[in-house]
Amino acid sequence: MHSPLLPFVGAAIVIALTPGADTALVVRTALVAGAAPARRTALGTVSGLMVWGAASACGVAAVLNASVEAYTTVKLAGAAYLIWLGIQAIRHAGAHEPAGGARSGSPFRQGLLCNLLNPKAGVFFTALLPQFVSPQDPALAVSLLLTAIAAVTSLMWLTVYATLVPRAGDVLRRPPVRRALDRVTGTVLIGLGVRLALSRR
Repeated sequence: MHSPLLPFVGAAIVIALTPGADTALVVRTALVAGAAPARRTALGTVSGLMVWGAASACGVAAVLNASVEAYTTVKLAGAAYLIWLGIQAIRHAGAHEPAGGARSGSPFRQGLLCNLLNPKAGVFFTALLPQFVSPQDPALAVSLLLTAIAAVTSLMWLTVYATLVPRAGDVLRRPPVRRALDRVTGTVLIGLGVRLALSRR
């Protein structure tokens, strides 16, 4: 295999470190439900990432990239979902939620939908993966390998958030602080949803 794995790993790390809807959702879950549910949210987002990568490797994401109607439909659905999550966070700011999950659904499902309903993930893989696959490589196998690398990198970083945020101590457990953080993360999710709705490819 002649694909430049090291540069791709570097790109995957930079992308994983860039805050986005996935990060905001993991932090929100960590704040209201604890580390274990937050890790399940992270696993859900990464599962969505792997679906997009596999779709790109198989050419499905290319169809989404080419179709304005399909892209817009998925984009608006994703934006609506993020805005809804943000509204839920603000409405229930500071409220205690059971460790098994948040009011708006299971942590894994939230993470999965958050990623799957973001068409930019599909466009990203469609644009990025071919740059790291040489003509001599088995395209499908290499694309899936690169997708796995990106998924593992993202999971590692999101797991750091999921683990450290609940350990921040009693300060984050104080009701006024919890309410403020819930409102901030809710506003961030709404903002990300609006940005997604207004974005162009």
